[in-house]
Amino acid sequence: MRRVVEPELLDDLSPTDVRAIRSRGDLRRLNFLMAHVGWLTRAFFRQREATPADAVPLRLVELGAGDGTLLLGLARRWSAFGVTAEVTMVDRHDLVSPETRRAFAALHWSVEVVASDVFDWLDSPSPVADVMLSNLFLHHFEDARLVTLLRLAAERTDLFLACEPHRSPFALAAARSVALVGCNGVTRHDAVASVRAGFAGHELSALWPNADRWALTESPAGLFSHGFIAGRCG
Repeated sequence: MRRVVEPELLDDLSPTDVRAIRSRGDLRRLNFLMAHVGWLTRAFFRQREATPADAVPLRLVELGAGDGTLLLGLARRWSAFGVTAEVTMVDRHDLVSPETRRAFAALHWSVEVVASDVFDWLDSPSPVADVMLSNLFLHHFEDARLVTLLRLAAERTDLFLACEPHRSPFALAAARSVALVGCNGVTRHDAVASVRAGFAGHELSALWPNADRWALTESPAGLFSHGFIAGRCG
């Protein structure tokens, strides 16, 4: 399947539009069904030992963070191993609810939400993150824009984790069936568009800069998803 990037309906809706609110709920359900929290957790702990409870908190950044609930799921799992973090969530809109912020605080994870274009934020001065991650975000960009995004990310982190749609006929058939789990029209459209814009093989590895300085891992992540890990060498 040739990779095709097309506009997704949710991107053009106001965050307060009832269709957008419903679609974000659909995405939470689909993330659960695709087990992205589990994959990202395994990917993280394969790359580094669990941080002791009394260690300095991780500097963690999520690109395209949405409402923050996926990262909260990670925080709940990682904190069981003594991991704490200072989190920066970058998205065009601040969609993180007070309840989600309180849940992070209860885990002793500090949260900063930055309402900004991801490219602008990556190109601005700030400390290097220990971990940077994205979930169902990279597929929104054509390869030329992805090259820039990944170059900027590589300059700002030591470990990059991404979970994206897997581009395959099977995943496309599944995307066409999301109405069966109650998804609305916005999500039904965007699920198909996401798979068509998704990744296969080692496409993200081929776009990552200075690959000889990084340990790159890229493979299917379950039945419907595509995982990418870039860890800085040395």
